[in-house]
Amino acid sequence: MQSERRSFSKYELLYIIGIVAISFSSIFVRWSAAEVSVIAMYRLFLTNLLMTPLLYKYRHDIFRLSKKEWITLGISGIMLGLHFLLWMSSLRLTTVASSTVILTLEPILVMLGSMWIFATKPNRMMLIGMGMAVAGSVIIGAGDFQVSGNALKGDFLSLLGTIAVAIHMIIGQYARKNISAFVYNFWVFLFAGSSLAVYNAGNQISFTGYDAREWGIFLLLAIVPTLLGHYLFNWLLKVMNATTVSMSVLGEPVIASLLAWVLLGEALTILQLIAGVIILTGVWFFLRYGSEPLDAETMPLTEAADPLNTISPVPQTKG
Repeated sequence: MQSERRSFSKYELLYIIGIVAISFSSIFVRWSAAEVSVIAMYRLFLTNLLMTPLLYKYRHDIFRLSKKEWITLGISGIMLGLHFLLWMSSLRLTTVASSTVILTLEPILVMLGSMWIFATKPNRMMLIGMGMAVAGSVIIGAGDFQVSGNALKGDFLSLLGTIAVAIHMIIGQYARKNISAFVYNFWVFLFAGSSLAVYNAGNQISFTGYDAREWGIFLLLAIVPTLLGHYLFNWLLKVMNATTVSMSVLGEPVIASLLAWVLLGEALTILQLIAGVIILTGVWFFLRYGSEPLDAETMPLTEAADPLNTISPVPQTKG
């Protein structure tokens, strides 16, 4: 039992790293002057570029997918691309606190979807922790919600983006049962980036003409919130259920709001800081007492040991 607890603590540490990493996303987006669809596209394509040195290592797995798996990866990628497009657009119209607080609906949507598709049942501890975190998140964003103009439009775009990423997470839990983390992430990021490229081409948005500062921001987005955030969370879908992984978004308003206060000058009230403590307590409560890791014995040993060393996919059942 103790060894299992220590093993799960390693996953908790990776989980926390992922939360901190994704929290930088809103800051980098606000720093950029490029179209949000271009930011998202290059963020994903640069992530794929950073992953290419490992392609040879996975050459036997990268194309060994069934038709059903290709369709699953395509839908998951399109949903991720749509999430980036909508959520990043919301950051141009409303505050970081308001935009990120709406993302707290993600674990509720994922939990409902998982109950419907996977027949999972949340226990009382999960509901208590989630309730605390959502309540704290609402307090953080309450002072910034505006019921008119661009702010309301930004809030609505954030809501649509949250629905899209919830679908992406649910599909990811299903797909990751049979596909290794590297293969899953590589194709999902590529499909997401390609869908945004089609959007940009269709709207005649320029692919070129960006200065070194913009390319630096694109690269930061690829490394920090994508590789250290989304990639890591997609890997954790193998050892945690989708609802638990999606709970990570409840920590984002706290860290993102603090970063926005320090780096963007967006004010925070004492009430919002107290709410941040409530959120983090709720996330910790959920993770420590309410969630159970998936059966690690069903995983490849290399994948269970290290998210950067996911050599062998789980034996696949072609259907």
